[in-house]
Amino acid sequence: MNARGIVRDGLWDNNVVFAQMLALCPAMAVTTSGTNGLGMGLATTAVLLVSNILVALIRDFVSPQVRIPVFVVLIATLVTLVDLVLNAWLHDLYKVLGLFIALIVVNCAILGRAEAFASKSPVLGAALDGIAMGLGFTFALTVIGLIRELLGSGTLFAQASLLLGPQFAFLETTVIPNYGGVLMMVLPPGGFLVLGVLLAGKRVLDARVAARKSRLAKTDFSTETA
Repeated sequence: MNARGIVRDGLWDNNVVFAQMLALCPAMAVTTSGTNGLGMGLATTAVLLVSNILVALIRDFVSPQVRIPVFVVLIATLVTLVDLVLNAWLHDLYKVLGLFIALIVVNCAILGRAEAFASKSPVLGAALDGIAMGLGFTFALTVIGLIRELLGSGTLFAQASLLLGPQFAFLETTVIPNYGGVLMMVLPPGGFLVLGVLLAGKRVLDARVAARKSRLAKTDFSTETA
């Protein structure tokens, strides 16, 4: 697969949440705001990128019989480092995300990319796949979080400067002042509702794009035949 295909696959066609339906636990639990979703997504992206690179580097030195345990140990080590980094430098975000940082270890998408792609690809390809998959996951969590936050409290990226750092203060926006909010949207049912609507929207869009390509292909074929 070429670089463009890898990026498209990670961001859209094979998106961790919207296509593979993986990592739904953090997708539902931490996306009560866009800030939480962005923070969780970036932490997972860091683990995906580095784990893919390391797996690609050692793939010729690890026997097939022990590759899965080795991959799990690598991922667990990286998650521990990310956990320590967040606790040291982004402590407020660390407190908000809580246990879900450690649960990155059991994120099927990370082990899945290590086994399905990184273990069979060169380092650059594995790194690009890690970035694309991670950014696709971050995009999904951030979009879900922003929709839930907007409908639940009328804001976007609330407390971004506190959780992510002062440099993210420009993201904080109050869209609907004095808004009472819809409590359900910041509760688990709201996450499932938003995810269902987004999944349906993606499938409708994909179907329309496929139909358009099919029509264009038929038109080109008819023109060539004539």
